Amino acid sequence: MNKAESERLGSYLEQLGYQPIATAEEADLIVLNSCVVRQSAENRVVNKLNALKSLKKLRPNLTLAVTGCLVNAEVAQLKKRFPYVDYFFKPGDCPQWLEKAEWEQILPQHPAPCSYVPIIQGCDNFCSYCIVPYRRGRERSRPVEEIVDEVKELVNRGAREVTLLGQNVDSYGHDLPHQPDLADLLYELNAIDGLFRLRFLTNHPKDMSPKLIEAVAYLDKVCEQLNLAVQSGSSEILKAMRRGYTIEQYRQLITEMRSKIPGVALSTDVIVGFPSETEQQFQQTVDLLSELKFDTVHVAAYSPRPGTIAARKFEDNIPPAEKKRRLDEIERLQEGIATEINAQLWDKVVEALVEGERKGRWQGRTRSGKLVFFSNSNDCLGKLMKIRIEKTSPWSLQGKAEF
Repeated sequence: MNKAESERLGSYLEQLGYQPIATAEEADLIVLNSCVVRQSAENRVVNKLNALKSLKKLRPNLTLAVTGCLVNAEVAQLKKRFPYVDYFFKPGDCPQWLEKAEWEQILPQHPAPCSYVPIIQGCDNFCSYCIVPYRRGRERSRPVEEIVDEVKELVNRGAREVTLLGQNVDSYGHDLPHQPDLADLLYELNAIDGLFRLRFLTNHPKDMSPKLIEAVAYLDKVCEQLNLAVQSGSSEILKAMRRGYTIEQYRQLITEMRSKIPGVALSTDVIVGFPSETEQQFQQTVDLLSELKFDTVHVAAYSPRPGTIAARKFEDNIPPAEKKRRLDEIERLQEGIATEINAQLWDKVVEALVEGERKGRWQGRTRSGKLVFFSNSNDCLGKLMKIRIEKTSPWSLQGKAEF
């Protein structure tokens, strides 16, 4: 979401005559787009702002703006804390120096082959550990027609894959007239000529409907890749997290998805060290990951976020060293699972959409989201390539283009 918003803001500034440069020291305008989903992320934002303070002192005419999730309803407090910042504006909002009608029409001038399109802002779930609803507000969906027009224009400008974004993308449309849902939107976008692939994230297990699963299975441009955050293998911990489902319900959902969408690649998110998580409850998470064998697992250690339910209600009573031990154990487990899954692709031919170059090789992704590297002297950017896999690892694949 932050990347999509940064691209849109950067595109507007280029239309005003600004040019991106490599270092902050040379800039006339600096826009800091902040993420504070974890305390460590917020600390990095504050450290960056402190570093920019001295630059602003040396160059008073420098304009400094801050957006993203650091900017909450208490803008006056932020201005008092960081008086050298010229502008604060909320994530996804129109900057103060731009008309809102213009802002909603801004798209990247030269989009990458794979583009991001926010379709819903905010979240109504209020999971006990999460700061996002307090920073991005309640759910607000964009109209179907507006999204379709944006994707068509991105395709006209060179985009070949679009990822639809939302803090909870599965709840898209419930606040719109006639209440279209994400499946309805996917059917509309699937019909766009020149678009090769569609993805969407982030999903919530309690909102993943049978209709949406059917759409993924049926629509040819929707990729067989889904992220479905479980967060914990313990139903007791899930209840304390206010996730709205049990492990039994989650396991049933995974079974249904794998039944309806053959070959689907699944990823998940896990939080270790949630307040009072016992060793037995942690082992339930380990056992679940061992059983379900996800293609990718994003794991993080719990950190209390001031203002959240968990920070008010629970003591952060798992020592940092124990959190790290649990995190390391899951990472080791997942490395082995990913090694096993990716090894099955050795000597297979996969279709990769080429996203760019890295260290002299082309880089692309399969429909299942796996990273593929290959060498080729031709210009492959934005093309669908058939790649025979010659080497696999937990993190990526390497191969040779077939003609």
